[in-house]
Amino acid sequence: MKADSYAVFETVSGFCGIAWSDNGITRFQLPTGDADATRRLLLRRVSGAKVAKPTPEIASVIDAVRRYFEGREIDFSDLKLDLDGQDDLSKQIYALVRRLAWGQTTTYGALAKEIDVDPRLARNVGQAMARNPIPLIIPCHRVLAAGGKVGGFSAPGGAALKVRMLELEGVVMAPEQPAQHSLEF
Repeated sequence: MKADSYAVFETVSGFCGIAWSDNGITRFQLPTGDADATRRLLLRRVSGAKVAKPTPEIASVIDAVRRYFEGREIDFSDLKLDLDGQDDLSKQIYALVRRLAWGQTTTYGALAKEIDVDPRLARNVGQAMARNPIPLIIPCHRVLAAGGKVGGFSAPGGAALKVRMLELEGVVMAPEQPAQHSLEF
């Protein structure tokens, strides 16, 4: 996928990146601790993009992302996205996920059921979330594993970042139970 332009910017949680075309946002990079690392991660997925001054619309998104990571309630659901190159099932899943409001969660299985995919194939929904080109704006962090468990998160920082983002939104995650309990004598 090729985007026309990109920018890297700082938030209180680290450096994020955003890429856009004339049709909307094409990619988003969740925060890393280093601007160069963010740039490299973003450009892996939008090779050929050129660094550019954000348009007024993109500057507004950047401001909203900064406010999000400060813990302010932000609604990204009306932003214009360019999902060219994504398969139809993924686009359908992303549209459903975009309806999740601040602090609202669902599960992979519930999403699969909502789109008439066999709930036992929730793994397919999880794979679409892992390929999400625009995390945060398509809020895949709000999609949990069965039983409300965190599940995976393919962004830098992994599941810890997912939990931190959910906590910003007021979602309290139950501590993970160890797979094996110690015996007390």
